[in-house]
Amino acid sequence: MTTITTTDIPVIATQVQYTTTPSEPSSDPPPTHSLLLSTTNQTNNPFFHEACVYLPALNELYITSNLLSANTSSAYPTILISRIKLTRSSETSSNDIASLQWAKLRPPPGIDMPNGGVNYKDGILFCAQGSPSPKTGGLYYMPLHSPPQPIVTNFYGRDFNSVNDVVVSAVDGGIWFTDPVYGYKQGFRRRPELPGQVYRYDVGSGEVRVVAEGFDRCNGICFGVGETRLYVTDTGLIHGDGTKDFTRPATIYVFDVETKDGAPFLVNRRTFAFAASGVPDGIKCDVYGNVYAGCGDGVEVWNPAGSLIGRMIVPGGVANFCFGKEGELFLCNEQKLWRVQLAETTKGALLGI
Repeated sequence: MTTITTTDIPVIATQVQYTTTPSEPSSDPPPTHSLLLSTTNQTNNPFFHEACVYLPALNELYITSNLLSANTSSAYPTILISRIKLTRSSETSSNDIASLQWAKLRPPPGIDMPNGGVNYKDGILFCAQGSPSPKTGGLYYMPLHSPPQPIVTNFYGRDFNSVNDVVVSAVDGGIWFTDPVYGYKQGFRRRPELPGQVYRYDVGSGEVRVVAEGFDRCNGICFGVGETRLYVTDTGLIHGDGTKDFTRPATIYVFDVETKDGAPFLVNRRTFAFAASGVPDGIKCDVYGNVYAGCGDGVEVWNPAGSLIGRMIVPGGVANFCFGKEGELFLCNEQKLWRVQLAETTKGALLGI
């Protein structure tokens, strides 16, 4: 394991492209950004792709790579996990990053081809897309200083396609996740045995239920404020094998979460938004109900009514991202990792950090 240390990280004013002019002048300081890591001069490997999980207690980020080429022509591609330990500035009262240490890790046994992830207990709940072998893939909990633990590995004995993204309810601990067919289309997963669906795992009973279907490629998933809404992105425009079909979805759908007969259901499915550029991949909601998605132009932001209100332009786009401390965002740009500082009151709805 090689550790790379970066220091002297400049903070630069960020130009936000507003779709509509704010009705009132803001007293918040203008956003700033920093380029934390870049591999553009060393390698073409896309190390900063998915998961993007921030652990506040440790001040660490965990990010999964995109597919990395194997060393031999007969081997399947691999995915690595980046652990990035952040050191905050001690010279000022700001939340800026003074230095960081980046280590590339091989996924622990069981977490085959990791993709999305979310904070869970004292560690991370990872989406394992699985390998070409049967009985692989699912959801795995990676606690601190302990081997990973399988949480969900099959649906009525059938392997999942390639579990992509996950969110955990703060209300009842239920685990909601998406399962598109990207692994098969990208050549490292078995032929699908299930439709592309959204599932919920009940931590009390151990039951796994299908809660939504009818997607082309269900992908990102997040709760709105108070968990009364659930958002799911559909990235069907990108097939996964390198081809694109612009007549297919680049869409965010929203559902109301309602309890019926003692169980949560997703009802009133409706189209929330269509990406202005590319597809909406990772998705998050802030404490004001605004919805953020990583898209082809960076991060696009919609108000609770589904109107596009602004874009944080990032050349090459953003796959996934997460909220950090006090209004910061970490953006995964494949070969680059960015940090954007918004107003300190702009926090993620999930963790409130």
